[in-house]
Amino acid sequence: MKHDLKPNHLFQCLDEILAQQSVNLLTLNPQKTLITSFVELEKLITAKTTDQEIIFALRDTLELIVYAQVQNFPENIFWDFDFLVSSMVRQALVAEEGAISFLESFSNKMVLLIELFGIKKEIRFRYVHDFMYGFDWARWVQKEPQIRSNSEPFSLFFLDDLLIKGEKIVKHINYGQVTSYNLGNTGYRNPFDFSREPKDEHLLLTSLAREKLIPVEAWNWDTSPVWNQPFQEMRQQLALKLNIQPQIH
Repeated sequence: MKHDLKPNHLFQCLDEILAQQSVNLLTLNPQKTLITSFVELEKLITAKTTDQEIIFALRDTLELIVYAQVQNFPENIFWDFDFLVSSMVRQALVAEEGAISFLESFSNKMVLLIELFGIKKEIRFRYVHDFMYGFDWARWVQKEPQIRSNSEPFSLFFLDDLLIKGEKIVKHINYGQVTSYNLGNTGYRNPFDFSREPKDEHLLLTSLAREKLIPVEAWNWDTSPVWNQPFQEMRQQLALKLNIQPQIH
């Protein structure tokens, strides 16, 4: 069945999801204020592939991911999707005949992850920033760099390991064995020593972006992810320098 593929209209529904949820579309890009729209991202996608089946599958996958994020992380602050979309396109095209199967698997894992770590389940993280901007990935690679350094931030290999980690955290929570994942008085879990209240999170992440201390510049379609820097320590040091207060439990 042939679809009428109108350039820059197919992905408009994704921008509409964000608009309907009244999302403030902030970017971490120091040169901009608002994120790249999905209508704009569609132009980059169609420059890479004209395969209509893949393009529709990308749109459907992103629709599930975007909706899951706004439902499970309603207080998320920064919403860059450029590199996520770029990664999806790249991995789908490498899969060749398996492109649609890859996107189905990717969709399933991403939605499971978002639901597992979001506000509707036990973990209750407030933001999706650590995942989308590569902090989780960089920390993961650093544990076994000889095996993991070739796995990109949104590889199925990494997503699978993060799902396993999430299930372990849930078990520890249910058995009362959490230490660094205690539920704060805000109703969210914060595994860091410093406050992640919205004004503090905004200040720290925008400062990290200006200093180029973000592992994955998710606002950049062509970014080169970096894992081999002490991002956790640098983040902690900058929080102290900015006088961000300790987390209150």
